[in-house]
Amino acid sequence: MRTLFAYCMLSPRRTAYVLVALLAAGIAEGLSLTALLPLLSIAVGDSASSDMGRHIAEVLQNIGISPTIGAMLLIIVGGMILKSLILLMANRQVGYAVAHVATVLRLELIDALLASRWQYYLRQPMGSLANSVATEAYRAANGFEHSVTVLALAVQVVVYGTVAMFVSWEATLTSILVGIIMMQVLHQLIRATRKAGTRQTHLLRNLLTYLSDVLVSVKSLKAMARDNVAEAILRDQTQQLEKATRREIIAREALMALQEPILATLMAIGLYLALEIWGLSLPSVMVMVFLLTRLLSLLNKTQRKYQNLMAQESAYWALRTAVAEARAAAERTSGTREPTLEKGISLRHVNFDYDTRPIFQDLTLEIPVRSFTTIAGPSGVGKSTMLDLLCGLVDPKSGEILVDGVPMRDINPRAWRRMIGYVAQENVLLHDSILNNILVGAPELTEADAERALRQAGAWEFVSGLPEGLYTIVGERGGLLSGGQRQRIAIARALAHRPLFLVLDEPTSALDPESERLVCETLRNLTQELTVVAVSHQPALINAADVIFALSKGKAERVQPAEAARYAPAERDTPPLSHREAVFVSR
Repeated sequence: MRTLFAYCMLSPRRTAYVLVALLAAGIAEGLSLTALLPLLSIAVGDSASSDMGRHIAEVLQNIGISPTIGAMLLIIVGGMILKSLILLMANRQVGYAVAHVATVLRLELIDALLASRWQYYLRQPMGSLANSVATEAYRAANGFEHSVTVLALAVQVVVYGTVAMFVSWEATLTSILVGIIMMQVLHQLIRATRKAGTRQTHLLRNLLTYLSDVLVSVKSLKAMARDNVAEAILRDQTQQLEKATRREIIAREALMALQEPILATLMAIGLYLALEIWGLSLPSVMVMVFLLTRLLSLLNKTQRKYQNLMAQESAYWALRTAVAEARAAAERTSGTREPTLEKGISLRHVNFDYDTRPIFQDLTLEIPVRSFTTIAGPSGVGKSTMLDLLCGLVDPKSGEILVDGVPMRDINPRAWRRMIGYVAQENVLLHDSILNNILVGAPELTEADAERALRQAGAWEFVSGLPEGLYTIVGERGGLLSGGQRQRIAIARALAHRPLFLVLDEPTSALDPESERLVCETLRNLTQELTVVAVSHQPALINAADVIFALSKGKAERVQPAEAARYAPAERDTPPLSHREAVFVSR
């Protein structure tokens, strides 16, 4: 019932509309059924033997309707037609509500995810989040449809039960009691379905998470002939999912298979009681058989739909858990001041750690405006964390970061980030055109902005020389371009919205010497308009900088290029594996 109530609260207005329509349909059907008993009494010439039949005939005569066979048939058919029309409108609303619920759930999760702190993403498998947005939202919306169907069937049970009570309250109460007992006996199958549905949700999440990671790292896996290991794991997870699905199907079909013989047995018992024990007239018995058959059938159908709801409910609660976790990791939004970048950025006595691992201790440095600053240091010293602090993606544990003398905690974080162009260490391009990779769907940017950004990034020459120019498809993750071309397109993407602060994380770590030289030249030219900060341990990038800070033991020291050489490797390092690649190689 908790799930049923939760679904109703997702779209209360639509749910209320559907319930009102279902109630009206039930009343229309109930009124039409009241003509069934006098119709049968007239047909068998036994109108005097039924108090209920005589009472209905008197009511019809009082409202000007002669209780003839034709009139009774018209009442029954008219009531059924009216019920069908009302149900059509109600079911249309159900369809709209299902689509609306799926959209609401997806947008709720997306909004919560995008409002979360950066550290939250570090602990979340991307495939799991994608599964929540796609698969779990779809299954949860189907659960809403089943919940509304359960309510609709419950309304019909009440209608048929009410009409049957007027004919024979003893037979009706006995049938309802027996139906409830039957539902309790078969409830174990619903529990099995719920368990199988929960298992499916868990396995689907694991499968899509692992598959996402495999596809990201497929090049490395195939190069090392380890794709068969990933295939074996995926095959095992898929087979487990198949087993869980089989359990759900077995429980569902077993419920349906057991219900029909039980229903037939109950109806035979009920017919014997009505004729031999309670002594009902033949028309009354015929009406009771019809009503109770329909009543027990509806109870059975309600139980089956409830079983379907239980199979889907785990997806809904898994989605709600994902939303709650994302909201619990929401970013700060306390800053309100509009930022400027006319003087520079200062870090003063900053301390930062990841749980028990200290990164910075009393870190202090100054970044001049319109300069090219490089942050050097060995791997693991906190260079990328420095950029996260500058972008406001993480907050210092103590100390402060000042932008033009204003504490960053007082600055509107979104306004500050709109002034930033960010180039990540692992640049992933969309499987789309160069133009769309630069604009990334921003409605305020135009093709002219893309061309300007490409010129600033030193990429316009090679892009304009391509057969399709800006409309060239770059392939999956940009694989149809060279590393240097991908990097310059990534820089153009960061420059498209005219930022004042360009931040780069190891921008030349995977480039050949010539591409590295071109990127360094591009960055030096950009300092005429922008403040550029890059983290790197590559000699070329260190030598190209105006200001160099070396990170060591949680502190920063401003050094000259010659002094910074000790932080750069003698030979170019092999680009490190990504986190996902490292996971698969270790397996």
